[in-house]
Amino acid sequence: MATKVRIFQPAKTAMQSGRANTKRWVLEFEPTEKKVHDDLMGWVGSGDMNGQLRLFFATRKDAESYAKRKGFTYTAQDANPRVIKPKSYSDNFAFHKIS
Repeated sequence: MATKVRIFQPAKTAMQSGRANTKRWVLEFEPTEKKVHDDLMGWVGSGDMNGQLRLFFATRKDAESYAKRKGFTYTAQDANPRVIKPKSYSDNFAFHKIS
């Protein structure tokens, strides 16, 4: 059975206004084992060590060629383009604005 991986470009987090860490492509392994709950400690864990691994690449092509070279079955998600709507600061105080 071939290892399944997912290739994507991460979105920016809600906690930042900048676009840090959104330009690189990420290769993540799909989980192969179910997560188990430890009743004594309350932890959730798994024996799947690939779930802790994320590989970063400069381009999508690099990530796909790595997956092919290693024999992984991959799904690549297209990056969502950022749409910037230019607006003026004075638009915040416009009379015709509906809140």
